[in-house]
Amino acid sequence: MSRNLLPLLLLAIVLLVPDVVLAQGCAMCKAVVQNNEGSGHAFGGTQAIGKGLNSGILYLMAVPYVLLFLLFRKRIVGFVREFAGAQG
Repeated sequence: MSRNLLPLLLLAIVLLVPDVVLAQGCAMCKAVVQNNEGSGHAFGGTQAIGKGLNSGILYLMAVPYVLLFLLFRKRIVGFVREFAGAQG
């Protein structure tokens, strides 16, 4: 009974938390956007703010997945081989 209660409790907490709390940006991105609102360009050149921020966000998103793959690559490759060899 208690094994099923913890995931349900965590799910209820996440669903009840206001979206403003969960939708926080990093301080560096916020500072860049606030300092360069009028000029339309950031990082001292012709690169647009949106392009630079999007590249940074994609980089920050990719790093944990690459690290997890490097840590668990033997298990991942074993699972893929087992899945490919399955009959059915």
